[in-house]
Amino acid sequence: MSTDRSPIVRRAAAAAAVYVAGIALIIVVGLLLQEHGPGNMGRGVLQGAAVGTVGALFMLWRATRRPPHATTFERAWTQTGDERDDAVLTRALAVLGLATLPITSAGAIAIAFGAPVEMVLVLLLTTQVVVGAVAFVVIARRS
Repeated sequence: MSTDRSPIVRRAAAAAAVYVAGIALIIVVGLLLQEHGPGNMGRGVLQGAAVGTVGALFMLWRATRRPPHATTFERAWTQTGDERDDAVLTRALAVLGLATLPITSAGAIAIAFGAPVEMVLVLLLTTQVVVGAVAFVVIARRS
């Protein structure tokens, strides 16, 4: 009995096209920043995007090829999980969204008082990542 694999092939081709377009956009933006941006901004964008892309592809691989070994976050982030995984991620992102306004406001106030912009941005991003991670862990444990 033969099976029709055309929907799977179309989905894989669409995903590959999205990834290739994303990589092309990252490279174009990184090279433009390398040429016209201040300091090492272009190099930083390219390196950060490379690390993020590799991490996202690794999570996608784990969630699709080895589902029993994938974590709740990997299944939720790659949208291969069940309703519980999606609900945990949605609630954690809602907590992060609520916390973002006061955190960003505190950063703006710190800059207004003369704090170095680079340090405030590093602390702002770090705080948001920590808040999101803690919210995800707490919500995953409670549900």
